[in-house]
Amino acid sequence: MTKKKVTIRPFKKILIANRGEIALRIIRTCREMGIRTVAVYSTADRDSLHVRFADEAVCIGPPPSKESYLNMPRIMSAAEITGADAIHPGYGFLAENEKFASICKEYNIKFIGPTPEQIAAMGDKITAKETMKKAGVPVIPGSDGLVTDIKEGKRIANEIGYPVMLKATAGGGGKGMRIVENEQEFDKAFITARSEADAAFGNDGVYLEKYIEEPRHIEIQVAGDQYGKACHLSERDCSIQRRHQKLVEESPSPFVTQELRERMGEAAIKACLSINYEGVGTVEFLVDKHRNFYFMEMNTRIQVEHPVTEEVINYDLIKEQIKIAMGEPISGRNYFPTLHAIECRINAEDPYNDFRPSPGKITTLHTPGGHGVRVDSHIYAGYVVPPYYDSLIAKIICMAQTRIEAIRTMERALSEYVIEGIKTTIPFHLALMRNKDFQEGNFTTQFFSTFKY
Repeated sequence: MTKKKVTIRPFKKILIANRGEIALRIIRTCREMGIRTVAVYSTADRDSLHVRFADEAVCIGPPPSKESYLNMPRIMSAAEITGADAIHPGYGFLAENEKFASICKEYNIKFIGPTPEQIAAMGDKITAKETMKKAGVPVIPGSDGLVTDIKEGKRIANEIGYPVMLKATAGGGGKGMRIVENEQEFDKAFITARSEADAAFGNDGVYLEKYIEEPRHIEIQVAGDQYGKACHLSERDCSIQRRHQKLVEESPSPFVTQELRERMGEAAIKACLSINYEGVGTVEFLVDKHRNFYFMEMNTRIQVEHPVTEEVINYDLIKEQIKIAMGEPISGRNYFPTLHAIECRINAEDPYNDFRPSPGKITTLHTPGGHGVRVDSHIYAGYVVPPYYDSLIAKIICMAQTRIEAIRTMERALSEYVIEGIKTTIPFHLALMRNKDFQEGNFTTQFFSTFKY
């Protein structure tokens, strides 16, 4: 096999096609690497820290995402007028958009992420599942493709056995997902899932899988370069969720054994090599109570929870992303945790009112500190949390030698965090850190439904 020849192309200026804490996170790494940065922003984010900290900033439109952070022509125009030679999409917005990656390629501006073809291969869940089957990665039993009518769906469900899960093929964030306990529930669930998928993604395609009972959501952080090498950076446990949205992540998982960790890592590398993946990404698995694991999806971008991995193995994933995009090779080494880290997502939401969004002005702010505490955030006293975007305003990451020590550090940090003027999820996280089942690692993805706080 001929070794692929790659030219290393250092970047002089990177445009960050995102906002909030992830934009600020990328700016910091770029500054350490000696790379200039361009922030783009909507009028709602005029006073955001990423705008202040970047070397240059360009307004790309009014508050609605489709007119600003999802507006490809305006973002590309900003890159052109500022002379940016690369674009970092962060997470969300255009981070997994095949069309945007293609446009960047067409205009000779490096998209810091995988190729358009690799995004496409993992972007459609049916295609991704078939790719994983061929690569020898375990997948959840289910339909071979889209389920087009109720009669066909019932036949497959009876074949693999109830309960089953209907999922939108273009889905994410819990949209277009329905658990079906028996045949009597199937008709209504099928119609509802398709309708919700069409409304959320403009694609009503759904597929069917065996519902894994008492599941853990375990993901493997991966990195692949342009030379055909890939490695894994161990796992994160993302089982604490509300309506399929992650609330807390940690590494290592209290449920995963070293033997399982190695097998899942090997499977994740197979997934990367099957599409010649380049960049950092995450291969997500469901793990049942017997520690059987099944491929769920691959996220071809940096994750919100990437700091958890960074802290347990002392590894800057944003820097690695940029270096891979420049054409530098990865080490090829697989990494395993040496510490324990936990991340709590702090959202501008009212946990006592069904997590209702709570935008508004932050009147008082005190950020926690001390040994083992990291806070990734873009807020400050006087900052106005806009109502137009995701409600994430901060991430607290606490690390220690052991899991229980990390939990205690997190409890202390949360009790120090003062955010006034809006409601936040801090009270929920404090109650969770004090919960005996959580402390003992006794939880699944269904934990939230019975959690009292």
